[in-house]
Amino acid sequence: MSRPLIVSIPHRLGREEASRRIKSGLAAARANYSAFLTIREETWSGDRLAFNLSALGQSAVGFIDVADDHVRLEVTLPWLLAVLAEKLTPAIRKEGTLMLEKK
Repeated sequence: MSRPLIVSIPHRLGREEASRRIKSGLAAARANYSAFLTIREETWSGDRLAFNLSALGQSAVGFIDVADDHVRLEVTLPWLLAVLAEKLTPAIRKEGTLMLEKK
């Protein structure tokens, strides 16, 4: 059974700068985690990124919403990845915070 993973990361950058940093950080993350994570599709529409990925042989879909004061990630995980969700949340929050802090 699938389960959503939701992570919200506060920031003080404003929407435009946060979007720029997320876009830049995602390119680096794609390279750093390519051994077990593949982003098969990503589409920006305004301040929302919709994506489709595969990890550990499983597919997941989700989106990232960039707001003036926070970034919200929601991914619908298949059961195998959902089991790991509790352990993934702190790592995702940490990576997201680092993306937003880098200039």
